[in-house]
Amino acid sequence: MTGLKNIVLAALLGGAALLAGCAGGNGAKTEAMERSKELVYATSKDINDMNPHLYAGSMPAQGMVYESLVENTEDGIEPLLAESWETSKDGKTYTFHLRKNVTFHDGEPFNAEAVKKNIEAVQRNAGKHSWIKLSAKIVSCTVLDEYTVELALSEPYYPALLELSMTRPYVFISPKSFINGETKDGVSGYSGTGPYKLTDHKTDRYAVFEANDSYWGGAPKVKKVTAKVLPAGEMTFLALQKGEVNFIFTDDRGADSIDVEAMNKLVQSGKFQMIRSKAMNTKMIIANSGKSGHPVHETAVREAIGYSIDRETISKQIFNGLETPAGTLFSSNVPYADVDLKKRGYDLETAKTLLDEAGWRLENGSEVRTKAGKRLAMKLYYDVNSSSQKTQAEFIQSALKKIGLGLELIGEESSSIAKRRSSGDYDLMFNQTWGLAYDPQSTIAAFTSEASYKHTTSGITKAAELYKKIDEVMASTDEKTRKSLYADILKTVHEESVFIPITNGSVTVLAPDNLKGISFKQTQFELPFERMYFE
Repeated sequence: MTGLKNIVLAALLGGAALLAGCAGGNGAKTEAMERSKELVYATSKDINDMNPHLYAGSMPAQGMVYESLVENTEDGIEPLLAESWETSKDGKTYTFHLRKNVTFHDGEPFNAEAVKKNIEAVQRNAGKHSWIKLSAKIVSCTVLDEYTVELALSEPYYPALLELSMTRPYVFISPKSFINGETKDGVSGYSGTGPYKLTDHKTDRYAVFEANDSYWGGAPKVKKVTAKVLPAGEMTFLALQKGEVNFIFTDDRGADSIDVEAMNKLVQSGKFQMIRSKAMNTKMIIANSGKSGHPVHETAVREAIGYSIDRETISKQIFNGLETPAGTLFSSNVPYADVDLKKRGYDLETAKTLLDEAGWRLENGSEVRTKAGKRLAMKLYYDVNSSSQKTQAEFIQSALKKIGLGLELIGEESSSIAKRRSSGDYDLMFNQTWGLAYDPQSTIAAFTSEASYKHTTSGITKAAELYKKIDEVMASTDEKTRKSLYADILKTVHEESVFIPITNGSVTVLAPDNLKGISFKQTQFELPFERMYFE
């Protein structure tokens, strides 16, 4: 890894210089934006379909437009579109008192009827939302009066308010945007109640969000936020230097548009500032234990991979120490995750011993181990829009070669990676936990979801027992029982090494030096642009 940072930065700067020369040769003229009025952020992917009841859209963009009944904060669940609520003694009924004088962007009133229509539309497509256990618990949504709704569940479900606070799907779009009373097959518009409204969108080019001056929480001071689609890496770096964009942040797939070294250079120019949130998630490799007959199905092989990852070097050399080494699926600051688990440090000899004992032999002159005529080889998928995943993948590939495991690296778009996770068409794949606002319950609930981690967990010995405990913990009302169940769940997946932790990640923002009010929500998927202002 010696000189890794200089190599990465040199390549980035070289590419930027070449592109700058080409731009100059073409006579391109770009004026710096008026910094007192507008934010233009670079994104490697289009905002896509902004329907908040489906999953194609950009979550940071949806977070500007749509809102939920409640909000998850560092201090716990707080009011948002609901001013207050009560929970019945049996934990099965929630009564929400809605905020008055709130309108959707199209002028439609936000009221109990709108809440009912939205929740029922989501529930009629409940199969799509199976990763959220709440979708299987909601029995009815009843209007009590113009600004009061009652949500009835089939059984107590302690994360109910947490899941209602998520970026999607339990957020609210104007009933006028429904098509034939539904949202599951598309919507006719994107009118929410949020601080920004979508006013222009050119697919794979840009999207414009203008301040909602009638916003119930007060008109945002930054009047315009534009999402500009640019490839990650040198193109984004050049655009920042030229003033074509002035803001970047970690996207909803955990990818940064440029690497840390490039960010530092821009900060040193005096025009930008870099701000990072506290640790929000765990960056990891997920292993497809459900792939029967494949080496990745074996616990010993997965453990050996875990022992072959030098997390300290990845943290220091690739992330400049801004992401810390992770030894478990969740860091100890995640609720119920302070469990005593044996961490797998960097130890190639232990990795080799595990493979030897599992019958994987390295014959003389061979670089890849074999067993019963089968090679110890697999594929690792990484997101091409991430500035760091390819570098990490190459580093891990080199380490695994030392223990006799052949690793093929394949880079794909974010959407393709997500499809592979759902279909089970992978051996190993970079991924990340849902993050503080959602965990542990959301990532753990996803262990049982075909769309998420079912393929990751289904091949382990105690899969049925694991899934039973997940159902039990979500319905538990006793704190001691809940803590014990979470400990058992975390111990099981740790021992099976199906989630191979790498670093604890955070959200990074690179912004103009005169932009104030930059803060973070209790989620990695949204940024509160409405709190920002130029000095």
